[in-house]
Amino acid sequence: MLYFTSDYTVGAHPEVMERLIQTNLEHTVGYGADHYCEEARQLIRKACNAPQALVQFLVGGTQTNATVIDALLRRHEGVMAATTAHINVHESGAIEHSGHKVLVLPSHDGKVSADEVDRYVSDFYRDDTFEHMVAPGLLYITQATEYGTIYSLAELEALSAVCHKHGIPLFLDGARLGYALASDAADFTMADIARLCDVFYIGGTKVGALFGEAVVAADPARLPHFFPLVKQHGALLAKGRLLGLQFGTLFTDNLYTRIASHANILAQRIRQAFQQQGYKVAIDSPTNQQFFILPNDVMDRLSEHASFELWGPRGEHETTVRFVTSWATTPDDVDALCNLLSNL
Repeated sequence: MLYFTSDYTVGAHPEVMERLIQTNLEHTVGYGADHYCEEARQLIRKACNAPQALVQFLVGGTQTNATVIDALLRRHEGVMAATTAHINVHESGAIEHSGHKVLVLPSHDGKVSADEVDRYVSDFYRDDTFEHMVAPGLLYITQATEYGTIYSLAELEALSAVCHKHGIPLFLDGARLGYALASDAADFTMADIARLCDVFYIGGTKVGALFGEAVVAADPARLPHFFPLVKQHGALLAKGRLLGLQFGTLFTDNLYTRIASHANILAQRIRQAFQQQGYKVAIDSPTNQQFFILPNDVMDRLSEHASFELWGPRGEHETTVRFVTSWATTPDDVDALCNLLSNL
């Protein structure tokens, strides 16, 4: 079986595993107060060109989204996000569980428009009854998006400007940030994201780590008393050094973007193979997630030899599917998939 279901179906990158094994019998203090976490924080601050940034390691993406959003919002506020956003679709109501509503905006291949954000907030406060409604207190975006698309530097600047105009924080979910940064279409850097977003996180789970995400706030005042809130949300790891070791490894010798670039390159080969066989690309994604519209009989035959996801419900005659690559995907895997496609 060929595996293209997701980018976290295997363990960790070998360099990460090697570092964990090398240090396994060391004694360190807990909860991220160890020297490995501090070394990783310094590497991340350097990459962000933000020497004073708050960097806090959390255990997973859903916990990170719920904790950061809860930290940034007041009790009567909600978070604006695309209808397709992870927090709106695939987090089982985690945001609502913490007492905040997701306020949906139109999705444009996974992205939101600065003009529509501006209009939503402006229209909200033009309504005389706004005090009776959930206020838009935060904008949530993802980079790369759930559809593998990325925001350009100009789009990020426009969203940041709109948020600052209305006094609303901009929070970027970077679960797949490595693939966005490594994309040939990227015209931004980690430092640009740190400059334009009030808070963002660097995804490890989907980019080479066993688990873990790193929350970054260039201005630590954006997240006061964040540590106890992380613990309240069950997102604090007692053996915190395991997170520091992983992120320290990923941010040494550019490993984070190197392994993401590898995945992107193989994903583009998969896209070319499907196109050469005449199948339709559903979304123009420059990253490691690729989406195709397949006739159901083709999809069923292909699923006997390769794993992938249906992107939404099965259609009557054809269905949108998703193929995902990672650091663990090999050129041989892609060659085998290409041979399958040509022989269907």
